[in-house]
Amino acid sequence: MKTKMSDYFVPWLDGLKMYVSPHIELAWKNRSLHRMMSNENPLEPSQKVLKAIAEYSKLGNRYSDQGLTVRTKIAEINGLDGPENVMLGNGSSEVYDMIWRSLVQPGEEIIQHTPCFGIYKLRCAVIGGKLISVPMIYKNGELLFDADSILRAVTPETKIIVIANPNNPTGNFMDDKDFVRIAETGIPFVIDEAYVEFAGLKKSKIGMIKDYPNVMITRTLSKAYGLAGLRFGYLLSNKDVVSKISAVLIPWNVSTLTMGAAIAAFEDTEGLKIRVNFINSQIEFIEKSLGEIDGLTIFHSHGNYVLFDAKGTGKKGNDIVAHAQKNGVILRPQPGMYGSDGFFRITVGTEEENKMAVKIIKDFITG
Repeated sequence: MKTKMSDYFVPWLDGLKMYVSPHIELAWKNRSLHRMMSNENPLEPSQKVLKAIAEYSKLGNRYSDQGLTVRTKIAEINGLDGPENVMLGNGSSEVYDMIWRSLVQPGEEIIQHTPCFGIYKLRCAVIGGKLISVPMIYKNGELLFDADSILRAVTPETKIIVIANPNNPTGNFMDDKDFVRIAETGIPFVIDEAYVEFAGLKKSKIGMIKDYPNVMITRTLSKAYGLAGLRFGYLLSNKDVVSKISAVLIPWNVSTLTMGAAIAAFEDTEGLKIRVNFINSQIEFIEKSLGEIDGLTIFHSHGNYVLFDAKGTGKKGNDIVAHAQKNGVILRPQPGMYGSDGFFRITVGTEEENKMAVKIIKDFITG
């Protein structure tokens, strides 16, 4: 009997489908809608970055190099020895994919702290890993990290522990002492710092790299730097760890154009400052404005997004999101959790968009 093509695929791919983000597809399909759902930066790239993009686009006929210039710049910014401490990725999503592939065999475990960034789960499934989700603690209107439960979840099959700091979507930081407790297990420990620039690099755990060779830090230019569409992420770690994981990379994974734009972005410190200050001021505006609504729980954010729980207002999160979309604004729905169906999330938009979103939400909940 002739074997079916489906019989040749590895079994852990059964049921998996291409990842498609419905809200992003909707935003591109209808450009009139205001994008306040995907943690994008509302400010376009700076003139210095745009100039670099134009210049490097002329080299589009050439393969990129291994990125020594931009890797050296990143090492310098972070007080690391040199480019050997840095690996580049096509967005931080590819960085996770390479880490997972390098460390996890089918059936082995990755511990994540939920709610969190969905890519950890997606890339774990692709390699046949087993995902262990440890929930945060919802207490007194806050979602708190639970390092004790993370440590209790460790088994002989645990190959990675991943923590986002600040966390997406809750926007808060984990206590310093808990990072040390996890690092001291010796288990590969990935710290996702996609949003750390909004609070400043003083909040980074970069100093742990020299003391703990199992610590890996990931970052991206998609958020504070506002270059989501160019796909640039990077890994910071011990040079031996970086060397091993870099062997898994697809050659020329980051384009010449993207690396040129990244160098310009890192050098444009004033451009970063403008973006960070704008986002932080708008977070303050959104939280203060919607804090006037009785029963609405607001999770103070150190990112460019704010998570809400509207259960106390008697409204469902999905209904708020649907109402906003009818009024031209795409917000981010959140699955029900902790016995509440009131969760939803806002990404900071332009000043005009933020005022619009605040009014839409207020009118719906209080009207």
